[in-house]
Amino acid sequence: MNPRYFQDFTVGEQFTSSGRTVTEADLTLFNMISGDWNPIHADAEFAAGTRFGQRIVHGAFGVALLTGFMHQMGIFDGTAVAMLSLKEWTFKAPILIGQTLRLQLTVTELDPGSSARVGRLGRHLQLVDQHGQVVQEGSSDLLILKRTVINPA
Repeated sequence: MNPRYFQDFTVGEQFTSSGRTVTEADLTLFNMISGDWNPIHADAEFAAGTRFGQRIVHGAFGVALLTGFMHQMGIFDGTAVAMLSLKEWTFKAPILIGQTLRLQLTVTELDPGSSARVGRLGRHLQLVDQHGQVVQEGSSDLLILKRTVINPA
């Protein structure tokens, strides 16, 4: 997909990323990067005795994953200026090894503001598993470039 500018979006428009299956390596690498070796993430024997029956992947991994999904979609390549917020984020279900996740993004608001250069794009984000279950969701505002109009001299 080609990069899009502020004016190219409409409220209600939806985008879905490709899927990605969570691996053992993902869990181990995120343990190492975050330094979070909580037994629910790192100890298979301990985790087997929990209500999940297995280790679960860190919730923050889902947030990191969704940023990658947005990049892979290509709609913000070269036009995204800054992610302004992550609001009302909820962890609805655990992320498990072997689960395939994808991002469903819905445009919720377009605020042109007063800048000729950028506008604010409101987005509802849902991390969804292979069964259609929402695993995580929330809202995020993005500062995005506007398509500039060059007036001939």
